[in-house]
Amino acid sequence: MITTIRVTSGQEKILAEILMKKSRAEKLDIYSIVYVENVKGYLFVEGADENTIVKLIQKVKHVKGILKRALTVTEIENLVKAEKQQTVVIEPGDVVEMSSGPFKGERAKVVKIDEAKDEITVELVEVAVPIPVTVKSKMVKLYQKAGVSEDQ
Repeated sequence: MITTIRVTSGQEKILAEILMKKSRAEKLDIYSIVYVENVKGYLFVEGADENTIVKLIQKVKHVKGILKRALTVTEIENLVKAEKQQTVVIEPGDVVEMSSGPFKGERAKVVKIDEAKDEITVELVEVAVPIPVTVKSKMVKLYQKAGVSEDQ
């Protein structure tokens, strides 16, 4: 039986470890405790029956309660599956758009990429004097590949 437990958001990993230790110490029939990073505020516990799971969560701080409906393995598999995002390779000469920071919304041309530091050096396009600026690669998104005109 897989049961969903409501917990304080952000405490999922810590509570999973606490509940695991408690189940071993009290020798409860708990088979697995799962937390999914992209599902905030919930833990999934597989146990022998509902009474065992209730015994497990009693008097544990940050546990809000149990959802009545039990889950199936296929429902949890859908939550756990990692969706692979498309990777966009940014190269020198590409035009990027700043997505955060003081230059948010500005377009810039990539001059240099430092993969070791995860940084990109860019020159802002729409300024009178192009000044090289080094930013984290997370702060930019690809606007236009090098060699491709805006008309196409």
